[in-house]
Amino acid sequence: QVQLVDSGGGPVQAGDSLRLSCAVSGRSASNYNMGWFRQAPGKEHEFASAITWSDGRTIYADSVKGRFTISRDNAKNTVYLQMNSLKPEDTAVYYCVADRNYIGTSYYQYNYWGQGTQVTVSS
Repeated sequence: QVQLVDSGGGPVQAGDSLRLSCAVSGRSASNYNMGWFRQAPGKEHEFASAITWSDGRTIYADSVKGRFTISRDNAKNTVYLQMNSLKPEDTAVYYCVADRNYIGTSYYQYNYWGQGTQVTVSS
């Protein structure tokens, strides 16, 4: 069993920064492609960013490109999402995801999901 524990959310002002973390634990916790999605009230899960296990290749949604940076520490089985220049429209619950093989923009193609961490950006 693999667990994802995401954290780091909170209330911030527009223009502020936050760093989200997601730790993978459990048996065979390594070698996972990992990513972040977000879900605003009443909306579907929206892809934000993802990173491969093998070579650290990254992908970003256009809505966050240039403001968010995904990174990972394989020794700690942890992925981070540095979010800068936050906007009110970034307000959502952010979910960490992981999968051994898949990397992409479809939430339900990943096999593991975190419990979510709330990010609230006020103007």
